[in-house]
Amino acid sequence: MKFIADLHIHSPYSRATSKDMEIENLNRWAQLKGLTVVGTGDFTHPKWLVNLQEKLESAEDGLFRLKPEYESSMVEEVPSSCRRDVRFILSAEISCIYSKNGRTRKVHNLLLVPTFAEAAKINAALSKIGNLKSDGRPILGLDSKVLLNIALDTSPDVLFIPAHAWTPHFSVLGSNSGFDSLEECFEELTSHIYAIETGLSSDPPMNWRLSGLDRVALISNSDAHSPAKLAREANIFDTELSYKGIYNAIKSNNNKNFIGTIEFFPEEGKYHFDGHRDCKRRMHPSDTRQNNGLCPKCGKKVTIGVMHRVDDLADRDESNIPAGKIPFKRLIPLAEIIAEVTGIGVNSKVVKNTYNKLLAALGDELSILQDSTIEDITKAGTPLLGEAILRVREGRVSIAPGYDGEYGIIKIIENGKKTNHKI
Repeated sequence: MKFIADLHIHSPYSRATSKDMEIENLNRWAQLKGLTVVGTGDFTHPKWLVNLQEKLESAEDGLFRLKPEYESSMVEEVPSSCRRDVRFILSAEISCIYSKNGRTRKVHNLLLVPTFAEAAKINAALSKIGNLKSDGRPILGLDSKVLLNIALDTSPDVLFIPAHAWTPHFSVLGSNSGFDSLEECFEELTSHIYAIETGLSSDPPMNWRLSGLDRVALISNSDAHSPAKLAREANIFDTELSYKGIYNAIKSNNNKNFIGTIEFFPEEGKYHFDGHRDCKRRMHPSDTRQNNGLCPKCGKKVTIGVMHRVDDLADRDESNIPAGKIPFKRLIPLAEIIAEVTGIGVNSKVVKNTYNKLLAALGDELSILQDSTIEDITKAGTPLLGEAILRVREGRVSIAPGYDGEYGIIKIIENGKKTNHKI
C-alpha cells in the first residue's frame, strides 16, 4: 500500500507549540494535507500520554486511530474530497544535553514505538533521570548513546532517529554542539541507527555527499508545532500499513518500500546559510571562510549553517553520488503559494478561504501540489496559481537562503505579476 507519513510533530505540551495540536485537529489536518500516518509526538509527557490512551484505539499492528466518538465531531470540517482513514504512530523527541570528548553536546533524538506499554516503560526509565512533566520535548542530562541503550532495552522494536541532524544548535551533526560522525556519538551502538532526519535546511543530495551516511535512510518530517505545518516534509512508503511495515521500510533503506521523501527547498530552512541575525548578515560559506567566521559588521562569530557544515564533513562532491538513492520532491506549502500569488499574508482570511476552496474542488494538499493537472488547478483557482505550482514542480523559484534562525525568503512569481490577484 502506498501512503505518506509525517513521523515527527509536537503536542500542546511542548514549548512554543500551538494549543490546536490536539489529536482531533491532527486527525483533521492529516486528511487536509493527504497524510495517512502521523506521529503523535511527545509520548514522554504524562498528561499527553493519558490523552492519547483515552482518545486512540488500536488499528493495524502498532498503529492507532482516533476513536469514533472523537472523530465524529470533526467529520464535517473535512471536505469529502479529502476524507481518509488516518493512523497514528507513537512518537517522542528527547533533548539530550551532556558533555562528551571535552565538549558540550546538545542532540535531539526522535523515538518511535509500537505500543503504549513500551512507551510507558521508556517513560518509567527516563523519569528517574529527569523531569518529563516540564516539557513535551524533555531536556535530559543524558548521553545520546545511553538513551539509545535505554530505548533498546525497553523496546526492541524502537526506531531511534537523530532529529534534524544538521541543525547548528541541537543535532547530532550540528556545527555548534554536534559530532563529526554518527560513530563518534553512538560508538558501538551505531548499527542500531537505521535513519537520520535531514531537517528543513538540508535535502537528500546534501546528505549524499557523506559516504558515512550511505547505510542509513534519510527521512523527512515536518517537526510541526502547529497543525497547518503538517506535511511540509514527509515520507512516501509503499509497504504494509503497520508499524513493522514502516520499521522494515526504513531499516532496509531500499527504494522498493521507502519510495521517496517530500522536501522543503533547503534554502528556505532557518539554518541553510551562515550568518548573524542581529546584524541581518546572510553569508555564503565562502564568505564566512574569507571573514574567518566573523560577522563583517560587528566582528562576532556567525552561526555556521547547514550548507557549510555539510561541506566541512563531506567526502564527495555533488557530481559523485552513487546510484540507487531514494528519490525526493521539493515542494512549497500550498498556502504559501497562494499568498505569493495574491500578495496577501499566509494567515489571512483570503488565503485560508482560497485554500479551502481548492481542497474542496481538487482534493488534499499534497495531491494538488504533486498530481493535479495545471489545467484543473487553473480552473479551480487562476492561471497565475497554475503557473506558480508548475514553477514549484520544475524548481523555477528564487530563494534568499535562511540563516541564523531566520527562514529563507522564497519568490515564485516575478515582482509586478502577483499583486492582489483575485482567486
